[in-house]
Amino acid sequence: EVQLVESGGGLVQAGGSLRLSCTASGFTFDDFAIGWFRQAPGKEREGVSCMSFRDGSTYYTDSVQGRFTISSDNAKSTVYLQMNNLRPDDTAVYYCAARIVVYGNSWSFCSRPSFYTHSMKGQGTQVTVSS
Repeated sequence: EVQLVESGGGLVQAGGSLRLSCTASGFTFDDFAIGWFRQAPGKEREGVSCMSFRDGSTYYTDSVQGRFTISSDNAKSTVYLQMNNLRPDDTAVYYCAARIVVYGNSWSFCSRPSFYTHSMKGQGTQVTVSS
C-alpha cells in the first residue's frame, strides 16, 4: 500500500522547536518531490518547504526561511521538517505530500496548486504554537 504517515506535531511555546516526520511506504523517493504544506483555519493552504529528489533542489517559503530545515533519510524512507524558533503564526495542520515531478522542481511542487491537488498526502499533524 502506498501511503505517507506524518508524526511529530504538538503544542509548543513560541521560540520552541518541533521536528515533523513523513514516512513513506510502497514507493521510493526517486523522481519524486516531497513537501510540507500547512493550512490554518481561515487561511489558504501554503507550501512550506519542498524537496526534489530528481534534481536535489529545496525550497522554503519566505516566512520560514532560516527557521525550518527539510531533510531526508532515504534508508528510512522518511522526510523531516525541523522547525526552530516557532511563532504563533506557524500554527496549522501540516501535511506531507509527494508526487513525481518530471518537469519542475521543489519550487514547482510547493507553489503550483495543481501539483498538490494531484499528489499523495498524509493525514496531517497539528502544530500549535502558543504565545
